[in-house]
Formats: sequence, structure tokens, C-alpha cells
Amino acid sequence: MSRRWSIAARSAFIAGAVVFIALTVAGAALTVVLYQVLLAGVDDAAARRVGDVVAGLAFDSAADLDAPLLDTDQRIVAVQVLDNHGNVVARSDGAPASPLVAPSEVGPTMHVGLTDDVPPDNDQRVSGRTVDTKFGRYTVLVAGDIEAAESTVHTALLLLAGACPVVVAVAAISTYRLMRRSLRSVDAIRARVAEISTSDLTERVPVPPGRDEISALATTMNDMLARIESGHAAQRQFVGDASHELRSPLTAIISALDVAVAHPEVFDLKLATSTLVPEAERMRVLVEDLLLLARADEGRLARHREPVRLDDIATGEVVRQRRIGHRDIGISAEPTELRGDSAALSRLVRNLLENAARHARSHVELTVGIRGEYAVVTVADDGPGIPERDRMRVFDRFVRLDSDRARSSGGTGLGLAIVAEIATAHGGEVTISERGGGGTLVTVQLPLTKLPDSKR
Repeated sequence: MSRRWSIAARSAFIAGAVVFIALTVAGAALTVVLYQVLLAGVDDAAARRVGDVVAGLAFDSAADLDAPLLDTDQRIVAVQVLDNHGNVVARSDGAPASPLVAPSEVGPTMHVGLTDDVPPDNDQRVSGRTVDTKFGRYTVLVAGDIEAAESTVHTALLLLAGACPVVVAVAAISTYRLMRRSLRSVDAIRARVAEISTSDLTERVPVPPGRDEISALATTMNDMLARIESGHAAQRQFVGDASHELRSPLTAIISALDVAVAHPEVFDLKLATSTLVPEAERMRVLVEDLLLLARADEGRLARHREPVRLDDIATGEVVRQRRIGHRDIGISAEPTELRGDSAALSRLVRNLLENAARHARSHVELTVGIRGEYAVVTVADDGPGIPERDRMRVFDRFVRLDSDRARSSGGTGLGLAIVAEIATAHGGEVTISERGGGGTLVTVQLPLTKLPDSKR
């Protein structure tokens, strides 16, 4: 079969071939069964006549048999009665004078389906039986004609041979038209997909009526296009936000350098420490955050797993925060070990502490412990808190809720997004709730059991 054939043509060919094979096998089986049934009918008729003649010989000699017992019809073509010496002593009109079969082939029990030995052809089936009567031993032979059976089978074969091409053609044509009709929907889907470009992802493929596999395919493709559109929009938003965030420190640095070029006398240590270094540090942090999120999008975050002590990581980050000036940070940590990426988990705790310290009024509290099958990290601050409606939105990228969390506070809007990505890469989750007495409580749950590498 040529690979250039369409699916409809190949389906039609296969359907026709299957129907042809099925008809051939079924026709052969039907012919054999029909022939056997017809032969059985001939044998039954001959055996009944043998029984009738044997019953007549119980009262009469062969010469005195009633004439109807020796009559022939469409099935019975010859009746013979042989004496003990094998001579034909009574026979029907047209029956040969010699025995139809050798008397030695017949016994006291009924024998059917014996082959006719009388020339010129063997188109008869003989039934016979030997019986002892008061007039002597006789052998009764009755021949049935099988020409009618053969003719019937021949006619059936001709009819099947004539009907087979018609049935095969109807099956092939019907399959071809059905497949073409079904594939029109696929062609429409393919044409629409070919028209969709990245400049306009709002297009959707047509969904044919019904609830078949093609409708399911169209629905699935539309869902996929919706996800692609959403992802593309999120990517454009992310690129725009990242460009905007990078533009601010670059603008500040370039402006300071322009002033220094125009007025070299003002370029001193104060300008470098008050403007250039902070803006450059801010840009460095932003670039590192963007690279980390890019690795998260590619599923390459927290791939290196090893046994780590989460309480040691938390203690180290608290010491670091106190060293840079955030002294009002308390910690309560119990020994907690799990498998994970040490650098990523350190970044998670650091971002939580920096976010809490940025918005706390006076105090931040960090706790690390084990709860069931999870390692739990909580960070609480006594700041203004986060409204319930925004507690999921803060994990989006470049999200700042209000002026208290504005760019001037030092954040880029990526800290909690990175926390969520790291927790997800470790099979955990992050939730935000209200701290007792006011403020924000961020809870991170990480499974203690060994996990396979993260795959997205």
C-alpha cells in the first residue's frame, strides 16, 4: 500500500480487504456446511427406504415385494435386493443389474454413505443392510442422487461469488466516505492551527458537534491554546516588568555618571556610595532573581538533593540578618533534617526573613520544626499584614501591594515568588495567614521523605 494514499483511501482498502477475507472464509464454511447437510438429507432418505424394504422382506419374499418399495423419486434413484449369493433378485426401474456396491461392504447394521461403484460416474451415495428372513438372507441396497446437492452448492457458490465484489465495493466506498466526512473536521482544525501565529493567540479551532474523539481533540487543542496564550501573556508581562525594574537602576547609574562626566569635581566617594553602589547592588540582586526564576521555569531548580539540616540553615540566615542590621529577629529551631538543595533552601529562608524584616514594625520570629511528615518553617512579623484577598497574589512576580511594599522599600516584588518556586521544586507549599495579635505569618511545609528530582 502506497504511503502517499490518504487515510480515507487506506481505510477503504483495509475495510474492503477485511470484508473480502471475511466473505471468503464465511462462504467456504457455508458451502461445506450446506453440502454436508444436503448429503445427510440424501443419506437419511436412502436409509429410510432401506428400512422400509427390510420391513417388507419380513413378510414377503423379494419377488413378492410391494411395488412402491421399489419406486424411485427425486432423491432415490435405485433400489436393489440381493440374495445370499450376491445376485440382484429385485430392483427398481433403471437400476443396474449388477450390485451398486459389493455385498461384503454391507453388514447386519445400517451402512450409509457408501460410494457407488457402478460406471460411468460415482454420483450416488448408497445405503445398505443385510437381513435374515424366513425366505433367506437378503442384502438391500438403496442409492440416493447427489447431483441435486452438487447443483445447489454450485449455485450457492455462484451467488456468493457474484455478491462478494458488490459487498466489498459497498464496504470500501462507505468507509471512504465516512472517513472523508470525519476527517473534514480534522482538516478544519489543521487549517485553523496553521493560521494561528504568536502575534494573535486568541484564535481557537472549531469544535465539531457531537461527543466523539475528534470533538475531544478539538476541545483539548483549544485548552492547550488557552494555556499557551496565558503563558505568552505572562511572559510578555514578565519581560515588561523585568525591563522596567532594570531600567530604574540603570537610569540612576547613567545619570550619576553623566553628572560625573559633566562635573568631574562632584565624582567622589559620597556619590559612589550613595548612588552608584546601591543601584548597582539592586540591579545585581534583580538579575540573580530573574536568573533563578528562569531556572525554575525550565525545571532546573533544586535538582541537586542531599541531606541538609534545615535548622542550621535557618540559624545561619538569622545570624546573617542580624549582622546586616536586622537585630530584632528571634529564632526557635529544633533539629530538622531533609533531602534538598542547600543553596535553594537558604535562599528560601533568606527571602522570608528579608520580606518580614522589611515590613515588620519591631520584631520578626522564625521557627523551624517537624509536623508529622513535613518540615515546617514559619516566619511571623508584626507589620501591617496582608489582606486575605491578596494572600495568593503576592506569590506572583513583580507584585507589590501598596506603598509600604513599594520599590523604595528595597524589594523587587520577586522575593515571595522565588520562595514559592523553591518550595514547589521540593514538593512543598507556602501559605500566608494572619499572625495572632496582628501582622503576617508565612508557613512553608516541605516533605521529609526522599523525593525524586523535580520535573515540570
